[in-house]
Amino acid sequence: MKNLFFSTLILQSRYQSPKLFLYHQWRGIAKVRLKWVKNRSLDHIIDTETDLKAACLLKDAIKRSSTGFITAKSIADWQKLLGLTIPVIRFIRRYPTLFHEFPHSRYANLPCFRLTDTALFLDQQESNIHQIHENDTVERLCRVLMMMKTRAIPLQSLRPLEWDLGLPCGFERSLIPRYPDHFRLVKASNGDWCLRLMEWHEEFAVSALQRGNESSELGDTYRQFKRGHTTLAFPMSFPRGYGAQKKVKAWMEEFQKLPYISPYESCRQIDPKSDLMEKRVVGVLHELLSLTLHKKTKRNYLRSLREEMNLPHKFTRIFTRYPGIFYLSLKCKTTTVSLREGYQRGKLVNPHPLTCLREKFYHVMKTGLLYRGKGAELLAKEGILLNNIAEVVEDGLDIESDETGDDECFVDNNSQAEESDLD
Repeated sequence: MKNLFFSTLILQSRYQSPKLFLYHQWRGIAKVRLKWVKNRSLDHIIDTETDLKAACLLKDAIKRSSTGFITAKSIADWQKLLGLTIPVIRFIRRYPTLFHEFPHSRYANLPCFRLTDTALFLDQQESNIHQIHENDTVERLCRVLMMMKTRAIPLQSLRPLEWDLGLPCGFERSLIPRYPDHFRLVKASNGDWCLRLMEWHEEFAVSALQRGNESSELGDTYRQFKRGHTTLAFPMSFPRGYGAQKKVKAWMEEFQKLPYISPYESCRQIDPKSDLMEKRVVGVLHELLSLTLHKKTKRNYLRSLREEMNLPHKFTRIFTRYPGIFYLSLKCKTTTVSLREGYQRGKLVNPHPLTCLREKFYHVMKTGLLYRGKGAELLAKEGILLNNIAEVVEDGLDIESDETGDDECFVDNNSQAEESDLD
């Protein structure tokens, strides 16, 4: 009888020496179930960025409109699409610094909305950023496609990730045709359009974890890893109360000792039920979240890519099983997964120029919400629109919190109901 606990795998990575190294797929890692812990700092970010994303999507919808405005009737059913918890009309009226309301020329009782001069100026800055950093966008999209087993993604699965990945509005028409050597739109057997990678780029096949270790102070560790003498460890930041638990420490040490498999490498020879496959799944999810601008996305967006990324059916349990790497939030009536290492004291560690502009966009929204009609005058006095994109005011998405003191542990009675959603 085959003993699953001692099945082995011979791995030869391009980061290792020609010598073959024998690894155990099964290391006997303890199955520790950790209780979900609320992180108020990350919840606050998700809450504010939900409104920010909805406002950006409405801006893009108005920009695409042939009339230059949208009617209240046309957006009345967009609440779920925008991820809002309030009606769309009520939401758009909150931000007069971005959206100007006026009556329809033929139907006086039909409210219409167009972009303010401030919103148009910010949109122009966004277009400039997309143009300047287009090579970065193309590289990011290539990396996503390189992680797919067929090197292709259905457009219906990619469009929800458009904002998270920092793709320009209507990327399939504005970006893809300019890079025929990188991408191509093809029709699948079921009739759906897919985006296919045309050529494998070996220089892109290096994960964020590998790049981070190579460029950090842990360079010696990374050099040892390339020689096959050690494995790469995931950065972990445990919620309050977990780090001191001996059982959790021992479990994580065993997990870190397992060989790291790049998400760009094939996993065909790995036992789907092994601990090694579990670490590979962690690596894939870690890499995909690292490719997003805000180091987070909705859980349902990842589920739509499950088959393409060779993930197991219940892969979302990984998020609560490894709370030192991921954080799962239940804010805004949805489930959002974040990469803990991407944030420090409520702010992104390495913000992209587009995220800096989005912080400025949010400041404009917040000013309109607080001061209504006087918001435009205050923005003009602040001179925020004339400032450099990177010089974003501290008032934006920042929240003062301690790195180790913003987690709140729920008691069992409250957490049991939540865990059914987290699994």
